[in-house]
Amino acid sequence: MKKGVNLVINNLCGGYPNFCIRNISIEVDSGDFLGVIGTNGSGKSTLLKLLLGDLPLRKGNLFFNEEDFTTYSRLQKAQNVAVVPQLIEPLPMSVKEYVLLGRLPYRRKFQFFESITDNQIAERYMQMTGVLHLQDVPLSQLSGGERQMATIAKALTQEPRLLLLDEPTSQLDIQHQLQILDLVKHLITKLNIAVIMVIHDLNLASAYCNKLLLLSDGEKVAEGTPEQVIRKETIEQVYNTPVVIQQHPVLQTPTVFLLPQRVI
Repeated sequence: MKKGVNLVINNLCGGYPNFCIRNISIEVDSGDFLGVIGTNGSGKSTLLKLLLGDLPLRKGNLFFNEEDFTTYSRLQKAQNVAVVPQLIEPLPMSVKEYVLLGRLPYRRKFQFFESITDNQIAERYMQMTGVLHLQDVPLSQLSGGERQMATIAKALTQEPRLLLLDEPTSQLDIQHQLQILDLVKHLITKLNIAVIMVIHDLNLASAYCNKLLLLSDGEKVAEGTPEQVIRKETIEQVYNTPVVIQQHPVLQTPTVFLLPQRVI
């Protein structure tokens, strides 16, 4: 098992010519499940791309275990950070072939085939994500939930310290949403990793994440525990929608209820 992670984001600014993240600072450690929330176009996915170096930084610092993360090569980043994207192409390959792509950052020069260790690692994470029995099935024949699990298995096969998920539950039914998030929360403890997840559902974010970062128009509005972030005044201001917030009867986390206009 790799050692833990400490990610420090300090005064981060950057993004697209017509849209920028501005002055974002937050710290994430092993064991943290950070949910990034906000309206459409608030900068959630842009933040992930800045962390990965897919978009240019204009200002600020990124420290990964006290090292300047912006100096990491693509290979170094791939050995430490894995991504589960929002949209997953149904590629013409089997689940096992797809999951084994996660071992590419560890290929030695002139190594053309997976090693025994590579296969063992891939099988371990296929088993953990519940897709081992599908290893010979083409991705194109999987359901959305199964494909998402296979993608998480691929990401874990990279053996990352930090796992980034971009709206992993947005196209799934309730059962698969909970299955994915239960798994991710389990992995945080079992593998000693940190997770940053972009998510739209405020109630799922509140139930599963120990930290939240609320963005609006590229800026940080609030950060902290769900209790500190999901407040009536804050949510109504950012989402421009009237809400009622009550404590979950079992989890004791804040739960957001929408108010249809005819009720007001």
